[in-house]
Amino acid sequence: MRATVLIGALALLWGSGFFWIALSLDGFTPVQLTFIRLALGALVLVPIVLARRLPRPRGPTMWAHLTASALIANAIPYSLFAVAEQSVPSSLAGVINATTPLWTVLIAATARADTRLTPRRGLGVALGFLGVLVLFEPWNATRGAELGGVLACVTAALSYGVAYVYQSRYLTNRGLSPLTLTAAQLCMATVLLALVLPVGGGISAQPAPLALVAVVVLGVIGTGVALIINFTLIATEGPTAASVVTYLVPAVALALGILILDETAHWTLPLGAALILVGVALVRRSAGQQGTASADQ
Repeated sequence: MRATVLIGALALLWGSGFFWIALSLDGFTPVQLTFIRLALGALVLVPIVLARRLPRPRGPTMWAHLTASALIANAIPYSLFAVAEQSVPSSLAGVINATTPLWTVLIAATARADTRLTPRRGLGVALGFLGVLVLFEPWNATRGAELGGVLACVTAALSYGVAYVYQSRYLTNRGLSPLTLTAAQLCMATVLLALVLPVGGGISAQPAPLALVAVVVLGVIGTGVALIINFTLIATEGPTAASVVTYLVPAVALALGILILDETAHWTLPLGAALILVGVALVRRSAGQQGTASADQ
């Protein structure tokens, strides 16, 4: 029951993130809302790290890796999804986000990060990207206006994939808790967004009341609280249980976008989502089997 509640809560928070981004764009620029989101998320996590007296990052090398990770895991993808949702529905952005595990496998295999592109994984990656193609409907000329937004979503998912491989190589198993690493990343990502804020809308904004509420929810709950739930789920139930969220996030994004934001639901949307999730399932199943074999050896 505990695992079910945590999985459901995390899927709701992460899946609704695309919904809150869509609402936040009514008065905030993509850079502004991303900056606020990161700053609020850091304000949630940093006090917990300090209160628990967790070991903190030390040395210029560690902080350099944290800065690089903040760029590719937070600053770039968060900003790109905000840019994308200026032209594509939140439901479509949420579904494309699910391709992150496919990018992670491809990048890990290319970087030879203890991952091989087996036939099963190759099939999963191919199905996943076929799903993205179906989502975009290249045969439909009216979808051309969304090309930039779709590419921004795909690039954001790619950035997440690069981040997972980078973090595995340079940040994990360094004596620091994931909570500390994430809090430090959010701080560095906030600094990075602050540097580009002058050309991304500055500090002046006239958001609608609902947009103001949305960006606060996105930062405090959708980023800070969601990450705490994720850490709790991994610590108490293991990474396998936590990975179930991958399959639920697109469903939440689809439901909120279609039912509340009244986004158009083309028949290609559920079909593309199904292809992506089947591809992810094949990739994850292959990874699990390889992990078991390695452990047995």
